[in-house]
Amino acid sequence: MSYSYRTKGTCASRIDFDVDSEGKVRGVRFIGGCSGNTQGVARLIEGMDKDEAIARLEGIRCGAKPTSCPDQLAKALKECE
Repeated sequence: MSYSYRTKGTCASRIDFDVDSEGKVRGVRFIGGCSGNTQGVARLIEGMDKDEAIARLEGIRCGAKPTSCPDQLAKALKECE
């Protein structure tokens, strides 16, 4: 199933992604943000179990900001449960 999540508090404005029937994360695309970092995150979690991705990404901060692009992806994945 395909999802689109509007981020809050990050340079990226949106995250598009799929979660397949087995609960694996696929096709993560950040709209905006630091291209190299967001591409890296997207590639690292490709095919990862959704719950594992949440556990690894949740709570990551970006400098003094209370959230980050990876943290926002974790929030997006939690919302699609």
